[in-house]
Amino acid sequence: MKHRIVVVGAGFAGLQLVQDLRGLDCQITLIDQRNHHLFQPLLYQVATTLLSTSEIAWPIRRVLRERKEVTTLLSTVEGVDRPAREVVLRGGQRIGYDTLVLATGARHAYFGKDQWEADAPGLKTLEDATTIRRRLLLAFERAELAADETGRQAHLTFAVIGAGPTGVELVGIIAELAHRILPQEFRHIDTRKARVMLIEAGPRILPAFSETQSDYAKSALEGRGVEVHTGTPVTDVSAKGIVLGDQPIAARTVIWAAGVQASRAKDWLGAEADRAGRVMVTPTLTLPDDPQIFVLGDTAHVESDGKPVPGVAPAAKQQGSHAARTIRARLLDRPEPGPFRYRHMGNLATIGRNAAVIEYGSFKLRGWLAWWVWGIAHIYFLIGARSRLMVALSWLWIFLSGQNSARLITQKETLKDG
Repeated sequence: MKHRIVVVGAGFAGLQLVQDLRGLDCQITLIDQRNHHLFQPLLYQVATTLLSTSEIAWPIRRVLRERKEVTTLLSTVEGVDRPAREVVLRGGQRIGYDTLVLATGARHAYFGKDQWEADAPGLKTLEDATTIRRRLLLAFERAELAADETGRQAHLTFAVIGAGPTGVELVGIIAELAHRILPQEFRHIDTRKARVMLIEAGPRILPAFSETQSDYAKSALEGRGVEVHTGTPVTDVSAKGIVLGDQPIAARTVIWAAGVQASRAKDWLGAEADRAGRVMVTPTLTLPDDPQIFVLGDTAHVESDGKPVPGVAPAAKQQGSHAARTIRARLLDRPEPGPFRYRHMGNLATIGRNAAVIEYGSFKLRGWLAWWVWGIAHIYFLIGARSRLMVALSWLWIFLSGQNSARLITQKETLKDG
């Protein structure tokens, strides 16, 4: 009987592992609750009308169609029966394994205020992106219909909570949408009067970057009409808006970019986890008490060179490759590669049209050249020539025409009127 490898999660880590196991004589089952692999670094561009969903997501079955040893299952994992060495699926079906890989990613963290999610959606899935895109576009439509100035301004106030790369990238595009792209398309409102707010409880935006890069990003955003608020936390979120410290602000569109927590993998395994719910693993990315169970990506807490490995796409892909080398070595009775070491690929964030920041060790780049480097890097990491071509053409069209190409309001609206 062939060695059975079960991989839960088709994100960066899980898909990289499956791809790197090509040619190994084994049986692989890949389980995900969605039928697509998502390029999350560009998810905010779907949310802000720059790209369509099909340009940053690919059907898993199509990606792996030539891999006859791989079985793909669209299902939700409910638990892991470690004594029986089985994964338990919703509905009761069980999938046996010899090696188990959990790469189930992360979800939004509202720091004990989960009730905020309905009014301040986060950005982790295509569903999140289309929800945010719908709310952004509906905000302008509702402002056009508003009978009084107070209601109109509430609809034209956009608050993004959390000033990491996702938050910075979101407000940069929202500001461009309001101030540059939409003004000629409405008759009763001036979209340039939109209030776009970036809110960070900490002392500065982009805290993973150096202070000089952070200061540049703040200045560039303010030059685009974004209000940057630091040092004061949001204390309440509702359908009517937010409370910043003790100041209520009427804002009908609120987006959460302030924190994440790991999936429920720790509960399935009964394993030790850190405060964010990430499973504590050994330097070989396995459970301390079970070397046949790997935990990767945002689901895992692992250190490299004495520092926790960040929850970013390059780290997840590197972990997937390292776990694949370990599994291959075991099945071929060869020496294992040893502890995982993270190779930092630098920090990148785009601020808007012709502005970005890049940092790699002591090397720093910002401005229009950084924006082009950022774009080329992201196109390079997309899957397949078609995706690279489509995204490149979409960006070229936006650059030349000044018009975003994915401004469709679709699906049912779930936002409560207030």
